[in-house]
Amino acid sequence: MAATTTFFRPLLPSNSYKSRAVVDSPFVSVPRSSIPSSSPSLQLRSLVSDDRRKSNGKLRVSVIVSAAATTEPLTVLVTGAGGRTGQIVYKKLKERSDEFVARGLVRTKESKEKIGGEDEVFIGDIRDPSAIAPAVQGIDALVILTSAVPQMKPGFDPSKGGRPEFYFDEGAYPEQVDWIGQKNQIDAAKAAGVKQIVLVGSMGGTNINHPLNSIGNANILVWKRKAEQYLADSGIPYTIIRAGGLQDKEGGIRELLVGKDDELLETETRTIARADVAEVCVQALQLEEAKFKALDLASKPEGTGTPTTDFKALFAQVTTRF
Repeated sequence: MAATTTFFRPLLPSNSYKSRAVVDSPFVSVPRSSIPSSSPSLQLRSLVSDDRRKSNGKLRVSVIVSAAATTEPLTVLVTGAGGRTGQIVYKKLKERSDEFVARGLVRTKESKEKIGGEDEVFIGDIRDPSAIAPAVQGIDALVILTSAVPQMKPGFDPSKGGRPEFYFDEGAYPEQVDWIGQKNQIDAAKAAGVKQIVLVGSMGGTNINHPLNSIGNANILVWKRKAEQYLADSGIPYTIIRAGGLQDKEGGIRELLVGKDDELLETETRTIARADVAEVCVQALQLEEAKFKALDLASKPEGTGTPTTDFKALFAQVTTRF
């Protein structure tokens, strides 16, 4: 004869419930449909095992179950997951599977294969809003690491001196990628009810004459800055990280520095390892101190200062919203 369970009769403390059932185990499984919608996720376990008695030949057990709220992993989409920094962020999220469910958005099949070819890696063009929508459905947070990438004009000979010239592919200028593409991502995330967006940009945006703006005469920092402002005005909790010169070096071994309004560009500490930028992105997803803030990010040289481990304190130093 099947055992039946009658829910719910409150006991003290208020987060406990009492159930009387015919059972042969101190553990009780309760269908999700039988739990009130206002209840937290429950892990049911007998806390009282000695209150047993016979009734009509059946063993009856009085079971007290407690409501134990569980924290679900955050589902996070990393766009630009095939890029050098994006790959690191995606990998860090994958490694912390108890805290995150990682998704990626890349531009090509080759990029998808490069980062493992998982089912949760989507292929799409951020310039096309319809290509972004499937990737953002059901996510909690978005990390934007997309950027226009300049190409070097052929024929440059470094032995002859001078500087190389760069250009952007047609349709892949900063206006299309760093402005329209990022705006599309922010709009899609907002429509999907995303709770936080982390956007990685670059220092230098306060200076219209910054050398990066001259690459391909495309004003890349101007368009990045416009996307950052759009995010700040969106109403979605955000963290804007304007990184210094990116280096392909080991992370976690330097003291990180935060600043505002490109002040760090006036110092000798203007660079940062991609791995450190990636770690700051991941930490921003977990800390309230990171929300509604914009920061410049660099690091002291390796071997000087104390490697940063307290990211809550790092974000607490930041007071600027844009």
